[in-house]
Parts: sequence; structure tokens; C-alpha cells
Amino acid sequence: MRKQVVVLFGGQSSEHEVSLVSAHAVMAALDPERYDVLPVGITKTGRWLSGPDVHAALIASADQTRLPTSFRPRLGAAEPRADHLQTYTLLQAAPTVEVVFPVLHGPMGEDGTIQGLLELAGLPYVGCGVAASAVGMDKGLMKAAFAAAGLPLLPWLLVRRADLTADPDAVYARVETTLRYPVFVKPANMGSSVGVNKAHDRAGLRVALAEAARYDRRIIVEQGITAREIEISVLGNDDPATSVPGEVVPSGEWYDYAAKYLDGASQIHIPATLEAGVAAQVAAIATQAFLAIDGAGLARVDFLLDKVTGELWLNEINTLPGFTPISMYAKMWLASGMSYAALLDRLIALALERHP
Repeated sequence: MRKQVVVLFGGQSSEHEVSLVSAHAVMAALDPERYDVLPVGITKTGRWLSGPDVHAALIASADQTRLPTSFRPRLGAAEPRADHLQTYTLLQAAPTVEVVFPVLHGPMGEDGTIQGLLELAGLPYVGCGVAASAVGMDKGLMKAAFAAAGLPLLPWLLVRRADLTADPDAVYARVETTLRYPVFVKPANMGSSVGVNKAHDRAGLRVALAEAARYDRRIIVEQGITAREIEISVLGNDDPATSVPGEVVPSGEWYDYAAKYLDGASQIHIPATLEAGVAAQVAAIATQAFLAIDGAGLARVDFLLDKVTGELWLNEINTLPGFTPISMYAKMWLASGMSYAALLDRLIALALERHP
């Protein structure tokens, strides 16, 4: 019998548009012989909707500048029908749902909030649990967990928006005393490089901190280095496996939102050209990072490989990475011998395995 799978997408975070792209790929690849897919979209205002036109409706209402050109509605295309949409209440529908596949990136989706709701509903779901999702989303908590596990991290600082508001000069001085330029400034709870900037001096730091503070009350400032960007995919529950590693060569100075999703000019090398010992180190540290936050299902782990010293630094873990067939997570598994459809099957099996 086919399993009913709810695919959750959209959401209230600044990564709403990324979620729409990922969800389209997931729903298209789930085998109709094995799964009965129920699409459920969450609007930017938090309303839950279902129906045959829900994905198209969210695409039509999205910020078109944040969508790849291929996803923007065509001129003259029919508008999604309002009568094809209905309010969806998860708890009422729970008895008929066998597994939920959240394809929600960022806060209010990837940070343990949706995972907690699904736990309360008693529903199996793909991906990390409440604690791992929350820790993996908050870069400050994540780095604290990694440091406690003895994993290699570049120097970093946590800045509170309250401190920045109260005495910005003291914050600038603390950053400059602890780190050297350039530095990367990031909202603690955000992904897809939203709100992230690279600062080369105090003027740039001032702007970057103000931008990050728009998205979060907690801000991470990290030491910048000249590095190769290495990534690896993790799959599993208590005994996770790792893919071959890949490398991203950004189209710009660094891997920002446009380089990731819009301009199509970044280069991807899978597998990454690494010495065998370095590749093994990437896999080992990624597994340790996954277990350090009690990961489950999937994660993509990102590294910085210093071009000058050859040192390998753990950057971050992403518990719900971009999930299109051309996203790094899926492409690294494809290079490891697992198709996109088989990857979805495995993730659903892991969700059902973990639920009891």
C-alpha cells in the first residue's frame, strides 16, 4: 500500500523561496507507486494551506527576485485557483498521515519548532529532532556543542543585538581585539547566507552588524580566512554514513545568496580534489559533528580548508540543506552511488525507523 506523505514547504522565514524550490523537486521525485503525496504550504503569515494549487499559489505570492528565473510565473499563465486551496490543520489530519517530509529552511521550520509540533502530533518526520534542529540552527549553540566535542573551529564571537544597541563602539572594539579583518558577520539563526556579510574594516563591520541584527537578536562574528569551501553529506540515525566530499567555488568573493541560487555561475566539483587523508578527516569530523548535536536523518556539514596552511576547520552543520536534485546534498550522494529518488526513500525509511 502507498504511504501518505505530507510535504511541508514555504514557511515564515527569509528562506521561504528556497523552500519552494526544494519542495518542488521532492514532490516530483517521490514515486507515485509508493507514496500518496499531500502538499501543504505555509504562507509567510503562518497560514497552513493544502490543495492541488497550493505550491503554485505560494510561488505566485513569493518574492520573485529571490526565485530562480525558471520558477517565476510566466506571463499569461493562469492564476492559481482560490477554490483549490483550503486551510490545513495538522492535528485533525494526523490519523491519516504516515510520515511528514518537512522541506522548510530557516527559523520556524528548521529550528525545532515544526519538529516539536510533529512530536506532539505523534507523527514520524524526516530529519533531525527538536534538540538537534534547534542547536543546528543557532550558530552560537552549534559552535558551543562543537567546541565541547573538541572539533576544530576558527575563532569567533557571539554578539547580542542588545549590546550592539547599548554600546556599538564597545562591540566593534571587542571584535577588533579578538579577531582580525576580514571577518564574516552572520545572524545566529538563519541559513542560505541571508543577512551574511564580509567586513574588511570597521566601516564594513558596522554595516554588517546592522544588517545581521535585522534578522536576529544574536549575531556571530567569525574569523575570515582564504579558504576552499568543502562540504559533505551525512545520512542515517545512530550509525550515520557520509558521501564523497564536494567543493564549491563561488562565483563571487564568497558564497552568498546570489551565488547559491540566482546567478548560476558558481562551480561545483564532486568529488572534491583532496588528498586521501584530508578526505578521511572531513568524513570523520562530519560524523562527529552530526553525533555531537544528536543528528538524525540528514545533514550537510561544511568546512573551510585554509589555502595557506592546509588546516581544516569545521564551519557549520545544516540539518535541512537545500534539497533540489542539483543541491550539494543530493549531488554528493549521487556521486556516491545513490539516486535522488533512492535518497528520498532512505530518508522516509529512517524517519519511520526512528519514530518508535
